[in-house]
Amino acid sequence: MQIGPLKLHGNILLAPMADVTNLPFRLLCKKYGAALVYTEMVDADGVIYHSRKTISRLASCKDEQPLGIQLSGSSAKGLNRAARLVEAQHGPDLIDINFGCPARHIVKKGCGAALMNDPQLMADIVGQVSDAVNVPVTAKLRVYDDVEQTLKVVRMLEDAGACAITVHARTRHQNYAHKADWDVIGAVRKELSIPVIANGDIVDEMAAQTVLEQTNCDGIMIGRAAIGNPYIFRRIGHYLETGEFLGPQDVNEQLDDFFEYIELAGKYDKLDYGGIKLHAKWFTRGLEGGRLLRTKINAAEDIDEVIGIMGGF
Repeated sequence: MQIGPLKLHGNILLAPMADVTNLPFRLLCKKYGAALVYTEMVDADGVIYHSRKTISRLASCKDEQPLGIQLSGSSAKGLNRAARLVEAQHGPDLIDINFGCPARHIVKKGCGAALMNDPQLMADIVGQVSDAVNVPVTAKLRVYDDVEQTLKVVRMLEDAGACAITVHARTRHQNYAHKADWDVIGAVRKELSIPVIANGDIVDEMAAQTVLEQTNCDGIMIGRAAIGNPYIFRRIGHYLETGEFLGPQDVNEQLDDFFEYIELAGKYDKLDYGGIKLHAKWFTRGLEGGRLLRTKINAAEDIDEVIGIMGGF
């Protein structure tokens, strides 16, 4: 797949997810075949005012390239300025604008899905950011209740300079409930000449194949199904290439991934107690006895105790 001048070796992408897609986790997904990985959503004001938390989210390394940085903001001026700073200081391969996050604290600030109430502002943001940077600019949004409104807005974004659009096939108000409406993604694909990336309910090999066939989209973006399960990229990639199922990892392989995550977190200064607890619990999903393990992790008082619990499983 190609996004503007950026050529990707594959079309399976890792979605940007808060508290999930930090550098160590992105490296694991890259190892298993993610063609493009994204930072956690980065606040434009945090970039402009040098917030320590924001700058931490921008940490990167050569091994994970190509890398997309996703920005969130409420104004074209602010996102323009943040995009220029991010490009100059962090050298991403593309910049994505978040128009779809439904989280209440994001929407309350006029960011994320709140921007879908003002399509002209969305287009102005894409246009100004595209003019400000040399890398491709993309957009990620949710669908509207009315399909024609969705098509109108994505046309505006393409005309404004977006090099690709990712469509999460739920409305803002559906949050993550209800089944994703992949038919709308198919309608968007027919409408646009730029790449369209499908997102929502792509949880396994069959879902990936079905959404590609049903929508004729150019790529797929894996979000929640990858949490604690970076191996999903290898499974889906292998199936799409060969038609054969690899099946899930065994327990030891799953735990090995967690300890590789720990090693990478140490290497890149991401060994924070809260984050390690979260990732430890996510990596136990699907394991026999995983619920008891998560109870023990919740009670752990420091990182060493979390690591000891995982090592003793």
